[in-house]
Amino acid sequence: MSISTPIREAAEYINKHLGTVKNPIGIILGTGLGEFASEIEDAVEVPYSQIPHFPQSTVEGHDGKLIHGRLEGQEVLAMKGRFHFYEGYGMEHVVFPIRVMKYLNARFLLLSNASGGVNPDFKVGDIMVIEDHINLFPSNPLIGPNDDEMGPRFPDMSEPYDHKLNAQMHVAASQVGIPLKKGVYVGVSGPCFETPAEYKYIRIIGGDTVGMSTVPENIAARHLGIPVTALSVITDLGIEGHVEEVSHEEVQRAAQEAEPKMAKVVRAFFANLS
Repeated sequence: MSISTPIREAAEYINKHLGTVKNPIGIILGTGLGEFASEIEDAVEVPYSQIPHFPQSTVEGHDGKLIHGRLEGQEVLAMKGRFHFYEGYGMEHVVFPIRVMKYLNARFLLLSNASGGVNPDFKVGDIMVIEDHINLFPSNPLIGPNDDEMGPRFPDMSEPYDHKLNAQMHVAASQVGIPLKKGVYVGVSGPCFETPAEYKYIRIIGGDTVGMSTVPENIAARHLGIPVTALSVITDLGIEGHVEEVSHEEVQRAAQEAEPKMAKVVRAFFANLS
């Protein structure tokens, strides 16, 4: 496949400094979920600042490190911190790591995020498997000239999140006794949290959770032919009549409290892949 020079140079640096990356599972850790990286065994890490052409994390709770190692015997390449449209990055920068992972032969991606729950059946601390999404970002990472060797001009999105991987995630959660929700994630630009009317709108159009990431990464991955599964931790609620003031610190704290549950599910998921 045709790969741009920045993507190739970033991938070559990663291979040189993290050891040969063969066929990893890519993991992106969202707000407040960075400590999950401690689950990775034989870990070797490199700061984003040292990787050629890599953007830099500017948000608290996103440390900005790429980690290569193993989890339950599976080779993983984990991003401890992601890039957001609201940080001022163009979409091509937001999804740059996804394209690098394709060059490094990623088997599939496991995305995670912290989100606001708009489904009245959800509560803070729940974990949702994303089955579909609605893109409310003002842009799309595929806008511009298309490289047909990387993916089609008009990629199919009938299965944005892999049905088989999602089913395996539910099996793993059942094995460790942690119930998972399932639903639709709505991606918005941020950085402000939603108004009560916006939460209501998101629920009306079919959303169960809302957040400021994940959707561009998924679109880029599907364009490249990389399967995706994703977990969304409910860190605050935007349910009509119950919208309360929320801060980034509260979101981080709620995500950190839910992180041990997510770690158990993901470990069981990876163990089942063996």
